[in-house]
Amino acid sequence: MHKPKMGIKPINVLPLGFIVVILTGALLLMLPISSRDGSSLPFLSALFTSTSATCVTGLIVADTGTYFSLFGQIVVILLIQIGGLGIMTMSMILFSFTGKKVSLHDRMSMAEGLGESRLQGVVRLTRGALLVTGITELTGAVLLAFRFIPQFGVAKGIWYSIFHSISAFCNAGFDLIGGYRSMTVYDKDPYVLMIIMGLIVAGGLGFGVILNMRNTRDARRLRLHSKMVLTGTAFLILCGTLLFLWIEYENPKTIGGMNLFDKIVNSMFQSVTLRTAGFNSIDQLAMHDASKGVGILLMLVGGGPAGTAGGLKITTVFTLLLAARAYLRGKFETEAFGRTIPLEQTRRALTITLLGGLFLLGMATMLSFSEQDMPAGSLGLLNQLYEATSAFCTVGVSTGVSAAGSSVTRIILILLMYAGRVGLVTVALSLVESTSRKEPVLHYPQEDILIG
Repeated sequence: MHKPKMGIKPINVLPLGFIVVILTGALLLMLPISSRDGSSLPFLSALFTSTSATCVTGLIVADTGTYFSLFGQIVVILLIQIGGLGIMTMSMILFSFTGKKVSLHDRMSMAEGLGESRLQGVVRLTRGALLVTGITELTGAVLLAFRFIPQFGVAKGIWYSIFHSISAFCNAGFDLIGGYRSMTVYDKDPYVLMIIMGLIVAGGLGFGVILNMRNTRDARRLRLHSKMVLTGTAFLILCGTLLFLWIEYENPKTIGGMNLFDKIVNSMFQSVTLRTAGFNSIDQLAMHDASKGVGILLMLVGGGPAGTAGGLKITTVFTLLLAARAYLRGKFETEAFGRTIPLEQTRRALTITLLGGLFLLGMATMLSFSEQDMPAGSLGLLNQLYEATSAFCTVGVSTGVSAAGSSVTRIILILLMYAGRVGLVTVALSLVESTSRKEPVLHYPQEDILIG
């Protein structure tokens, strides 16, 4: 008799895979060869950087452009690429390492990771997504090279173009500009900002949406998922741009001193980057509190599922809004674009939002408490909540809490980044012995309660 092979359960692959990659990256970043001056980065700082890169967040405690050597920067960009593509590739890679046969359950997990309801051609879809990623990142690098090569020289310009293209498409927000400046040096360069925005939006749509658009000529035949992501993305970019333009229009510390065109471009850049990436063209700490409030809402929504974006995801939030609209209209079913959203998906959206909201508020409270007598505590509760939301939604914009925070704060932010990237529901299910859903044999009698 052949003893059955013991393998990693599909639901455990993603959380465990990310932990392995994060720890490996941290050890590599601690090597003296990873720093310019040959020093060894402390473990907690290395772990923070590795987590931020693997979870494609962008929060940093060591400036990527000035602290890390070329080797260290290569490690960072590899972590970003693995983290950005991890949802659809890490399962297959780990399955091949463990010798586990790809079962029906495994294919279902991979299909869900790609935002695909069909099980046929999952491997082909994965290859297609990898091809789209390669073409998009290469195109972005070529376009950025026209600006970076004249500015930094051939070798450095090419490296900067590749690094920032991958970082933007993977919605990571890491940069090599140095001095914690991000894209603020290009706040009056619409060419660079537009390319970065295009890469961010492409990565934030999700691989399933990109493949669906590539394979569908008639927009009316797009899947419901694609229609919701595309509509939601356009709506949020437009609303965010108008709100930031309105609030920050006369703020001399952000866009107040720019001409109208640059104000619009920077407002749009802020709207795009807050939902998914971590680049910034204006000082986040200098923004009005109202802008930070809008930013927190945009970060919570995030981008599309099965991509490189973070947040609760557009489809999650919009499903709940559509369910609320249906209830207010006296309808039982949740509808969108002439289709009905299954009740199970509405319940999942509610679970993700509830668990995510409670987890974020709890961790933000702990962060505020840990920093009440520390330098980062002087930044105030709103900035701390802004930073915590940025970490949990894997956005990466910072008001300075990460750099000024204590060790406890950095540990809290690490947990937020990991939970936000891997997903609270995935983490919760990975701790359960069985993920099968069985219809209960016993049904208890119903009884009304007061709601509201």
